[in-house]
Amino acid sequence: MLYGVGLGPGDPELLTIKAVNILKESIKVFVPGEMAADLVRPYVTEEPEYLDFPMIYDKEKLNEIWTENAKKVAEYARKGTVAFCLIGDPNFFSTFTHMKKVMEEVAPDVKTATVPGISSITSCASQMGVAVESSFEVHDGSDIGYMIHLKARKPREIMEKFKKKGYTEFIFAERLFSDREVIIKDQSKIPEEGNYFSIMYAKK
Repeated sequence: MLYGVGLGPGDPELLTIKAVNILKESIKVFVPGEMAADLVRPYVTEEPEYLDFPMIYDKEKLNEIWTENAKKVAEYARKGTVAFCLIGDPNFFSTFTHMKKVMEEVAPDVKTATVPGISSITSCASQMGVAVESSFEVHDGSDIGYMIHLKARKPREIMEKFKKKGYTEFIFAERLFSDREVIIKDQSKIPEEGNYFSIMYAKK
């Protein structure tokens, strides 16, 4: 089993309890750099292994490196719990996102999951001493391809509105991480009504 583990924004006190537990359970821990290594060292018995992800533009060479890294991780993940740890959250602008895609190609037998971390998107407000009290956009310079609608009380109405803007994939969720969690990926089953703790995810 391979876990993409979010380590938060860099403060060692902002690791989640779940992240720490996964680290302690792991037979092998991989990191992409020194900052991540420093954060995991207090919780592991062996030195984390570095995986190199060079900033180059040769797609063929990059694919070779990603494939080699994925195969190396898969060897351990077939034997027990393995953690690939990174700064921030593994599902937002993350190296793990691509690692998971490559893993599905070269080692489809390896199961993957993620442990969310406090991302820079939310933690920056704390350090800046600001509050975000209305809708906002997050950019890395690329085109907008996703939308997350909080408090999705009218999920089908929201979905229809997003369709007009070019979004085609939708997931509706309520009460995430609770014992009453609901996640609906079948568009035809998304309800008319949601509650305060509901979210609509959309992708173009």
